[in-house]
Amino acid sequence: MLTRPRAGFLLEGGMAATSARDAHIAGAARHSLLAAIAANLLIALTKFAAAAFSGSAAMLSEAIHSLVDTGNEALMLYGLRRSRFPADATHPFGYGHEVYFWTLVVGVVIFALGGGMSIVTGVQHIAAGRAPEPGAWSYAVLACAGVFEGISWWFGLKAFRAEQRGRGVLETIQLSKDPTTFAVLLEDSAALAGIALALGGIYLSTALQAPWMDGAASVLIGLLLGAVALVMVRESKGLLVGEGMEAGTLDILRRIVGEDPEVERVDKMLTLYLGPHEVMLAMEVHFRGDAPARDVRAALARLRRRIQERYPRIRRVFLDMTSIG
Repeated sequence: MLTRPRAGFLLEGGMAATSARDAHIAGAARHSLLAAIAANLLIALTKFAAAAFSGSAAMLSEAIHSLVDTGNEALMLYGLRRSRFPADATHPFGYGHEVYFWTLVVGVVIFALGGGMSIVTGVQHIAAGRAPEPGAWSYAVLACAGVFEGISWWFGLKAFRAEQRGRGVLETIQLSKDPTTFAVLLEDSAALAGIALALGGIYLSTALQAPWMDGAASVLIGLLLGAVALVMVRESKGLLVGEGMEAGTLDILRRIVGEDPEVERVDKMLTLYLGPHEVMLAMEVHFRGDAPARDVRAALARLRRRIQERYPRIRRVFLDMTSIG
């Protein structure tokens, strides 16, 4: 008869296929980040030049936006790389939360620098009442920026679709545990919308002799960036402070374990995301009091296999085992 032993084991069986799928998602996210960094750096330089010659607040906001995006994507790439570091003595469960931390930092930077500076710049230009210079090359710069942003957006969309798997956009953002898969798409979508706003602001302010419209476009760009930042902060914060699997998933896990013939009942069940593709499961399982040790060991092997087959990302399982009787 067992006398309330405790044991922990690491789920290793069946991880190869999962690692390949997760590697595909992570690879798509990395490629989208690299494409976005290259595109936004070139775009930022051309926009700053256009803003200097045209005096457009909306163009300056777009230049700031692209520069902030470049730094943000570099931070996310750094966090993605750090999150893959193996576990060591100081971080026994690995460095998976690094990507959540740096995505949170990116969200704050977008809100403070991108959104805040765009709004302040727009308000200043509205107060000054100076219309931008309507040079044709300003439109050309924005058109080229739109092409580059579109290419970057396409890479971001591919990474997002790898994670989407038939779900809706909002549902995928809420359920995704890898914020880099949707962060690039959100930033690039905001960038494309910002370019359209900048074009409209420059054109309308000169065509209608209404300088305030250029500043208003800058304010709208800032508000757009603020909305994107809030989404990123909200999603990364939840993962950083210790988000577990959904209640429906826990119910399924409880049923999988409880249906085993050697299990009397399942009490506590806790999960924690250690990184985008790794989950820890801790549960208290009560086995039948008359179950011999060999049957309990066989039950553990069955439970490991069934849990791994249904949820391959659960790679660490810790059991608190008690016999009944």
